[in-house]
Amino acid sequence: MSKTRIQTSKSPGAIGPYNQGIVAGGFLFTSGQLPIHPETGKVPETIEAQTIQVLDNLKAIVEAAGSSLEHVVKCTVYLKSMNDFEVMNKIYSTYFDGVAPARVCVEVSKMAKNALVEIDAIAIA
Repeated sequence: MSKTRIQTSKSPGAIGPYNQGIVAGGFLFTSGQLPIHPETGKVPETIEAQTIQVLDNLKAIVEAAGSSLEHVVKCTVYLKSMNDFEVMNKIYSTYFDGVAPARVCVEVSKMAKNALVEIDAIAIA
């Protein structure tokens, strides 16, 4: 089975030894997306702005692979605080029309760049 690396300038580049996404076996596997603006490298302060940036970054990678958010089948959401769940969830729901993907949401103690949210996804390629 072959693997194809997915890269786009519309999402921030990897800050370590990993890729934005990999297509294998008919699926796209994305790396966790932080709320880093791809052009400025800045991280917004609020959970609202961070959630939007994370989902925009994720969308860019999925589209670079020739897919769409409609084809996302699984997401994992990492929150610094579950107190942000309701706000994140409201924004998240606007990105997925129709059948929402399966999802896990967990609270973590710390993320790179002191982010409040990070999301990864699996999509049909």
